[in-house]
Amino acid sequence: MFRRSIQEYFKFSKKELNGILVLCLLFLLLLISPFLYEPHFFTKPINIDEFKEEAAAFEASLKRTKPYSYREISTASEFTEQKAVYFDFDPNLLPESDWRKLGLSEKQIRVIKNYEAKGGRFYRKEDVQKMYVISKEKYRELQPYIHIDPSRFENRKEKSGAQSAVTKLMQIDLNTADSLILQQIKGIGPAFASRIIRYRDRLGGFYAITQLKEVYGVDSLKYAQLLPQLTLSKKLKLISINSADFESLKRHPYLNYKQINALIQYRKQHGPFNNLQSLGKVGIISEENLRKIAPYLNFE
Repeated sequence: MFRRSIQEYFKFSKKELNGILVLCLLFLLLLISPFLYEPHFFTKPINIDEFKEEAAAFEASLKRTKPYSYREISTASEFTEQKAVYFDFDPNLLPESDWRKLGLSEKQIRVIKNYEAKGGRFYRKEDVQKMYVISKEKYRELQPYIHIDPSRFENRKEKSGAQSAVTKLMQIDLNTADSLILQQIKGIGPAFASRIIRYRDRLGGFYAITQLKEVYGVDSLKYAQLLPQLTLSKKLKLISINSADFESLKRHPYLNYKQINALIQYRKQHGPFNNLQSLGKVGIISEENLRKIAPYLNFE
C-alpha cells in the first residue's frame, strides 16, 4: 500500500510531463549561455597600462579647461566697458551716445536709462556711484567730470513744498468721502478705506471722529496720524426704533442678537418707546449701549 501511494504521488499527466521537459531545456540553456557568448564579449583582453594613460590624459584636459561662469559670460558680453573719452557732463538725461563716449557698455547705459524712466534722478555726484552697474573704479574715473546744476531741482523743491502745505491744510469729511477720496489721506490705502466705509454704513454714519477707533486696525498711533486730516459733518441715518424689525436692527454694531430680541419683545408687550429712558427699561441693554446708540435713534 505504501508503494502504491508513492507511485500515485510521482505520477504526472502528459501536460505536466511536457512542462517539466520545457523547464529542463530552459535550465540547460541558461547554464550553457555564458559559454556561447563569451567569445563575442571577451575577445580583447583589458590593458591596464593603456587605461591609466587615458585616465591621466582626461584629468589633464580638465585642468586646462576654464570652468563655465555665467557671471563672466554676462560681463564679457554686456558689461565690457569701451575705451573712454572723458568730458564734463551732467548725468541727468545724458544722451546714450555721450554715455558711450564715456566708456559705458550697452548694458550699463540701459540700466541708467531705465532708472531715469522710472523717475530716478542724480542729485549729487555720489548718486552715480549708487548705480550697481557702475564699478568703484569706473566711478573714480568719472567723478572729476561730473557737474550737476543745483538749479535743476529748485523748482521741484518749491512744488514739493507747496504740495506739502496743501496736504497739511486738506481735511477729508469722514461721513461723505468715498473710497478714492479716503485714500488721499496719508495712512489710508484701498483695503483700509473699504473697512472704514463698511463700518460707516453699518453705523449709519459717524457722529464723532473718535468712533474711527472702532474700525479694525486703528490703534492710538494710527488714530493720532489720521486725526489732523479729518473733519466730520453730522450726517446720520436714524433708526426708527418703534418700527424697525430684526433684520434692520441686526446690522448695527452697537446691538447684538439677544439685545434686539429683548427690545422687540418688550416693545410688543409694553408698546412703543417714548424716549431713551423708556428704552433703558429693557434690562439687557446697558447704559453704555444706550449712550453709544442714542444719536442714531428716532422715537417718532
